Amino acid sequence: MNDNTIDAALLARMFLAGARNLESKKEWINELNVFPVPDGDTGTNMTLTIMSAANEVGSIQEMDMEVLCKAISSGSLRGARGNSGVILSQLLRGLTRGVREHRRLDAPILASAMEKAVETAYKAVMKPKEGTILTVAREAAAKATEICEDVEDLEAFFTEILSHAEKTLEKTPDMLPVLKEAGVVDSGGQGLVEVLRGALDGYLGKEIDYSQFSAGSGKPTVTRISEETEKEIKFGYCTEFIVLLNRPLTEDEEYEFKDFLNSIGDSIVLVADDEIIKVHVHTNHPGQAFEKGLTYGALSRMKVDNMREEHQEKLIKDAEKLAAQQAAEDAARMPKKEYGFIAVSSGDGLSDIFKELGVDYLIEGGQTMNPSTDDMLKAIRQVRAKTIFILPNNKNIILAANQARDLTKDRQIIVIPSKTIPQGIASMIGFMPEQSPEENTAAMEEAMSVVKTGQITYAVRDTRVDNKEIHEGDYMGVGDKGILAVGGDRIQVALDTLEEMTDDDSEVISVYYGLDTTEEEAASLTEKITEKYPEYEVEVNNGGQPIYYYILSVE
Repeated sequence: MNDNTIDAALLARMFLAGARNLESKKEWINELNVFPVPDGDTGTNMTLTIMSAANEVGSIQEMDMEVLCKAISSGSLRGARGNSGVILSQLLRGLTRGVREHRRLDAPILASAMEKAVETAYKAVMKPKEGTILTVAREAAAKATEICEDVEDLEAFFTEILSHAEKTLEKTPDMLPVLKEAGVVDSGGQGLVEVLRGALDGYLGKEIDYSQFSAGSGKPTVTRISEETEKEIKFGYCTEFIVLLNRPLTEDEEYEFKDFLNSIGDSIVLVADDEIIKVHVHTNHPGQAFEKGLTYGALSRMKVDNMREEHQEKLIKDAEKLAAQQAAEDAARMPKKEYGFIAVSSGDGLSDIFKELGVDYLIEGGQTMNPSTDDMLKAIRQVRAKTIFILPNNKNIILAANQARDLTKDRQIIVIPSKTIPQGIASMIGFMPEQSPEENTAAMEEAMSVVKTGQITYAVRDTRVDNKEIHEGDYMGVGDKGILAVGGDRIQVALDTLEEMTDDDSEVISVYYGLDTTEEEAASLTEKITEKYPEYEVEVNNGGQPIYYYILSVE
């Protein structure tokens, strides 16, 4: 029977139970997406965010409140994906700030920490909306504050908070009309409720499977390779470890560590932040790598695999990593240039366009997989520039980019809030190398402001959105502010979408056809567009993007 306080071990159990419950419901939460497009990813983003923290918690050797809070805050921050994931990470960050200095937590301390969580999350969102995860979190915190002094025990305290959060969630369609029209509650709010529900289960001692959170869980299958292939292996031991830094590394120290690893092996990956270094190296002398790591701090999660017992496909992947790493190493030795660019892209054709426009580093992602804050930080480390512009190219990635910007202290990071691929392309075209960062920010944002975007995809369920009846399998034209067209013929839907996007000031139409669209069909659509809009300049490109048959832009 629990008393009226909880310690670090019980808080960890509650957190892991909350993470496990969210993970088990992620596909259901994905289906709560307002638009019935095949990219509802709120559940996935929130799960990846909290699992990043859960894995950190699962590796703690000696549990205390400060260590636990650091693992939850740091793990969720680096793993944050999408708006919902970033908001969840900020809620967890604020909560841990409120409890980390206490050895045991009672109801008033927990209520105060929940208020701190809400305050932190609201600050991270530029324009908070009612009827979202923020509303559910705020109301749960308000209920906690209301009852914390009078509650008889923590079971009643947590139960009442969960009940109030569920009631708030049920009201979200009345706060956001788009939810009401689609007949769903807010997906982010639902995700938060599942975390709270799981945490209560953890408090009550219900049996939860934590195996996926424990360090070293899941052993890889090992297959012997041929003797001929074995002889081609120059460095025999795949060596991985984490250094818990005594202090943040300087740039020179990071390069020195990389140079040392290069001298004893290959296929090197070294990722550092203020607190840890993650190291991967193929070498014949793992001990030398460990010894060097010890000069910077304590070692954790040390792992050595004999690669002569690994599958041949792994060697092929290692060779690819080595080539990429060598390119990154060469780039790292180059002097910093004035400007650098990072863009999120989905599709080989779209990526080629960004490269031609001068983007230094491309992050693969988009609607189906939102890059995390950590993905952004890794990209920033690869670009040798004094000022780096980040183009998220998706409204659900902007917060993660902003979070990466705020965590970067050694150079200027500017996030251009591009919400679509065409906006990102226009922003790059608007860049002028001779102008200042401030002038370029204004010019790039101005360039993207005149771009309208339409994306042609298909419906995954029956619903009603923007006063349009939509049936599973219908093609839809999704514009900047809603669904513009629906129908059974995707060429016609594309034309109808363009009709909603064009006006007297329009001059250029661009068509980017996707992975599941043939060149012949794209040519047919382009011909019809040219016939309908003879006064416009019409461009067509193979974007290669998944999910969307066409991405259309008008400017």
